Amino acid sequence: MSALYLYDDARARTFEPFASTRPISEMVAGTALIRERWTTALQPGAGDVFSIAGARQRDFDDDGAARPAEGRIPSGSIVVNARCVPALPRDVRSLQQRTATSTMWRCGNHLAAVRVKEPIDVAAFEDGSITLDELAAGTGALASADGWWLDEVWDFIRLLPEQLTRDIEAYGAVDDRPEHARALPAHVIVLGEHRVIVHEGVEIEPHVVLDASDGPIRLARGAHIRAFTRITGPCAIGRSVQVMGGDITGCSIGDVCKVRGELSNTIFLGHANKGHDGFVGHSYLGRWVNLGASTVTSNLKNTYGTVALWTPAGIRDSGMQFLGTMFGDHVKTGIGLRLTTGTVLGAGANVYGNMPPKVVAPFSWGDAPPYSTYRADKFVETAARMMSRRHVELTDRARRHLMSVHAGRWTVEQDGGDT
Repeated sequence: MSALYLYDDARARTFEPFASTRPISEMVAGTALIRERWTTALQPGAGDVFSIAGARQRDFDDDGAARPAEGRIPSGSIVVNARCVPALPRDVRSLQQRTATSTMWRCGNHLAAVRVKEPIDVAAFEDGSITLDELAAGTGALASADGWWLDEVWDFIRLLPEQLTRDIEAYGAVDDRPEHARALPAHVIVLGEHRVIVHEGVEIEPHVVLDASDGPIRLARGAHIRAFTRITGPCAIGRSVQVMGGDITGCSIGDVCKVRGELSNTIFLGHANKGHDGFVGHSYLGRWVNLGASTVTSNLKNTYGTVALWTPAGIRDSGMQFLGTMFGDHVKTGIGLRLTTGTVLGAGANVYGNMPPKVVAPFSWGDAPPYSTYRADKFVETAARMMSRRHVELTDRARRHLMSVHAGRWTVEQDGGDT
């Protein structure tokens, strides 16, 4: 079995505020981690799974995550570009048969994966500049990988409706099995003609509306949907998620989250809390984010123009009319915080007050600029305490990783300026 190496190239390493704390392959696109998508597409042709994301991810540690690669990549291993999001196959067995003898995989106009012909040092990937074209064997079978490319961090949001619909349709072949599916309770109101997939162990209280008029809906095992909730497809609710009332439209809610209020076109990576009212739209919440009561995002400018977003290369026009906030891992917001269109909150930031600027550096603390810096030891202590409430241990390796991220944090002045 060939080992699988998930490679963050130089472009992927600019996808802040997330690239500071995690490999891009450990990001959810649509309903699944990019890592999970590639292992689904290439198993059983792939064995051990590793990540190549540079020195700052050397101690990254998350449940089920790929191990950081070290030493040499053996010949026959498969290196994939983590910015490629392969579509979840409707027929996994057929896909595996087609790709078992392939040496290259192309998605659109670019190589998405290569089976290396000769061993290569992991150090060759250190700065992210090497391309898969440079690794291509040049001979052998070329397979086609159906999917999407992430060229910018906002593509996670831009592509979400299409990816959600495709993902839920692909899950259908498995989810229709009796051991997965369950009948909807008679008290649930279902609208529309698209599929509604509900796993065993899902609890749905009375006065819930599942509106599948515009897309399919999937409720994973252990989800609890409280009364007076409306879920509008395409929408995926992950395992053990608590939906505590409100209007959830076009969202991907990762495992073990709490959500309430109005949510639109938003991704929750997992283990995040939005347990109170307040609108969040066209946004991405990293892991272990907690939003204070009545935290509100704006996702549309008063001019109805396109939204600009801070990036490490400067302010960039996203070309999107709707774009909210990018919340890095471990971000905390205070009660009543208002966030304007195209806001970036760096990992570990703890902000409160009125309205912060459109970019807040990692580990900032306070109610207005100039922010204080959240002490590394205090931050790690708080992170461990929060995680323990969900019965998750902050491992020694994860502690080292967060301390390293804190020490190497980016600043607004160094990487593009304030808005």
